[in-house]
Amino acid sequence: MAGNTIGQVFKITTFGESHGAAIGVIIDGCPAQLEVDIEFIQQELDRRKPGQSKITTQRKESDIVQILSGVFEGKTTGTPIAMLIPNEDQKSKDYDHNKDIFRPSHADFTYQHKYGIRDHRGGGRSSARETAARVAAGALAKLFLKKVAGVEIVAFVSSVGTIDLLDNSIIAIDDLSKFREDTESNIVRCPHASTADKMIDYIDKIRKSGDTVGGIISTIIRHCPIGLGEPVFDKLHADLGKAMLGINAVHAFEYGSGFAGTRMLGSEHNDPFQVTHQGVRTTTNYAGGVLGGISNGEDIYFRVGFKPVATIMSSQSTVDKYEKETQIQGRGRHDPCVLPRAVPIVEAMTALVLADHYLRNRSATV
Repeated sequence: MAGNTIGQVFKITTFGESHGAAIGVIIDGCPAQLEVDIEFIQQELDRRKPGQSKITTQRKESDIVQILSGVFEGKTTGTPIAMLIPNEDQKSKDYDHNKDIFRPSHADFTYQHKYGIRDHRGGGRSSARETAARVAAGALAKLFLKKVAGVEIVAFVSSVGTIDLLDNSIIAIDDLSKFREDTESNIVRCPHASTADKMIDYIDKIRKSGDTVGGIISTIIRHCPIGLGEPVFDKLHADLGKAMLGINAVHAFEYGSGFAGTRMLGSEHNDPFQVTHQGVRTTTNYAGGVLGGISNGEDIYFRVGFKPVATIMSSQSTVDKYEKETQIQGRGRHDPCVLPRAVPIVEAMTALVLADHYLRNRSATV
C-alpha cells in the first residue's frame, strides 16, 4: 500500500492497524545530536490518547511509546528512528457485525474495491488510531524546531457544531504560552472558558443521543523563519493543506483570510510592508504568513474543518459486499466529536511539514 510516507528530508513512514499488535513510525532524516525529551513525546501522546474524558471514546490505551533505534545516550544519531506504540485494549468483536457490510461515510467501501480485502476491525489502517504514530513523530519535529528556530505551534478548538469562538484575535495574541495553558485547561481544548463549557455540554448531549458532531481547529505558528516553502509545487501552505487533509475526518482547510478574503477588495486585503525595530514586517496579515508559497516571517495561521464522526448509534441504510441493501447500527466505543483529541494531531502534522521545509531550505543558497 503506497501513501504511508510524508516528507522529503525529514521523512516519516507510519505502520500498523487499529486492532493489530502495535502501531509505529520510522523517522528518517532527523539530524544527529538532537536531545530527545522522551517525557515531552509521551505528554504529546497523552494529549491524543483515548479515554481521557467523558466526551471522548472510552477505549483505554496507555500509548506508552518505545524508541527502538536512532537514539543513543539521549540524543539522535542521524540514523533512522523507530518508535513503537503497542495496542492494548482492542475489542475486535465489536466489529463482527460489519465484516461484510460497508459503514456509511467510512473507508470500508473504497478499501474493499481498491484492494479486494480490508481489515474490518476498527477500520484497520484507515482508523484514526494510526495518528498516534504521527503525534510521536511530530513531537520529535517540535523538539527540532524549538532548538533550531524557537518555533511555537498552538492549535485549539474554535468551533463545535454551531458554537463558535471568534478567533480573529489569534493574530494579536501576546503570550502564546498562556494561550496554550488556557487551551489545555479544559477537556474540549478551547481557550475561552465559557465557550468551552458550552461546547462540552453540547458534545455530551450529542453523545447521549447516539449522534456525533464536527467543528473547526484553528492553528497559529509563531517565529517561523522567513524562506520556508518552495515557489511552485511545494508551496508551504499547500504542503500544510495536504498534511491537514490527510488527517482522518478532515474535510476543509483554509489559511490566512481564507474564504473571507474573497469578499474583500485588493486595497483592503493587501498587507503593506513597513520597517520596524524587528525589521521588515507587514501592518496586517491577511496572507497568513505566506507569500508566493514561502513564509514571510509573520505568524502563520490556518483553520481545519472536521466532519462529524461517521459511526453513529442509530440504524442507517447501507449495502454489503454482495451489493445487497441492508441496515447497520454502530457499536463499541467511539468519539462523539474528534476535535479535542485532534488538536495534538494537527500540531504534529504542522511540525512535520515545517521541520521538513526547514531542512530543505538549508540548500537554497550557498
